[in-house]
Amino acid sequence: MSVETDHPTSWYAATAHPLPAFPPLAGTVRADVCVIGGGYTGLSAALHLAEAGLDVVLLEAGRVGSGASGRNGGQIHTGQRRDQDWLEAHVGLDDAKALWRLAEEAKALLHALIARHAIDCDVRPGLVVADHKPGYVAHSHAYARKLNEVYDYPLAAPLSREELREMVGSDAYHGGMIDHGGGHLHPLNLALGLAAAAHGAGARLFEHSRALRVEEGAKVRVVTASGAVEADFVLECGDGLQDGLDRRVDTHVMPIANYIAATEPLGARAREIISNDAAVADSRFVVNYYRISGDGRLLFGGGESYRRGLRPNPGAFVRPYMLKIFPQLADVRIDYGWGGILGITMSRMPFVRKLSPRVLAAAGYSGQGVMLAPYFGRLLAQAVKGQLGEFDLLARLPVPAFPGGPLMRWPLLVAGMSYYALRDRL
Repeated sequence: MSVETDHPTSWYAATAHPLPAFPPLAGTVRADVCVIGGGYTGLSAALHLAEAGLDVVLLEAGRVGSGASGRNGGQIHTGQRRDQDWLEAHVGLDDAKALWRLAEEAKALLHALIARHAIDCDVRPGLVVADHKPGYVAHSHAYARKLNEVYDYPLAAPLSREELREMVGSDAYHGGMIDHGGGHLHPLNLALGLAAAAHGAGARLFEHSRALRVEEGAKVRVVTASGAVEADFVLECGDGLQDGLDRRVDTHVMPIANYIAATEPLGARAREIISNDAAVADSRFVVNYYRISGDGRLLFGGGESYRRGLRPNPGAFVRPYMLKIFPQLADVRIDYGWGGILGITMSRMPFVRKLSPRVLAAAGYSGQGVMLAPYFGRLLAQAVKGQLGEFDLLARLPVPAFPGGPLMRWPLLVAGMSYYALRDRL
């Protein structure tokens, strides 16, 4: 798993609600379920299992929330990572509608968890999808109408170039749509709130306890540098940071790095950047995504890297992406810059599988984890208890293995992603 062991320097870390550290695992412990990974998926699974009365141990390589769950753009999207047109073509209308309902249930669960556990994570409504090419606008408008009419979702509306320009202070876009059911939040505070809730429900959380290997037998044994957990079930929830732990996941889920910069507080200028306080994501293959923070900063995500490890000086890396959209911010200081590792799949659909009778995995959210991952944690918890309906729906999703095997999958990913990123700039 990842070598990163703590929350990075970021605006999120600077404004997080502190949570006392959990101890490293020492010696051998017994549990009904061992959860690997202290992000949204693992924390939600631990919470729901503990609330159901099971004895749960969660292992986190760094601090809870130190991976993608504490570093992402904080955007709450509607639906799956692929749109309903793609799903209808690849899994049929019935499963496409079932996956839509699942995603709406996931969104409802996210808000319910925040309310039930009083998680202070600055939730705000609205998400704008901005088209950077004029040829994309007709599809966005048709898609908004389709969601209204076919999926009974009245919260999506088309935006003309003029309407979008009133919301987003940039001339870079030609139109798009707004999702009033989407939104944004403080992702690290969400993760820390889930960790506090899981701990309060009785789950045993261990930090700085990297899972080194999973040994399967009559029981499953998860080994760390300073101990081991013997359990009836293991849930692998490390997403992109799990790379190297289990080849059955590694062949389908690849880690890539994404970066965010936070400006100095913009004061009154913030309303000139985003007038309606919504989050924004654009139509590029390498998405630009941004929003205004609670203290009036622009949090701008842009650029990816497909090498192992994170780039140095991420704020400087992101700044040109930001200025391409908002050249009027050339005089603005970058106060924070950070990167994080997320897991992607070939199809951009999540990899949810029973790897063996006692080992289950959920990973590969491909940027949709804020909304989906807490729900998938609950699905894993339900699967442990024998409830497999929605789990089986997700297991039917097309998530092919990356080509190239252990040696070539990484260079082939770099070549493929670089091609699409270059095409975006043309």
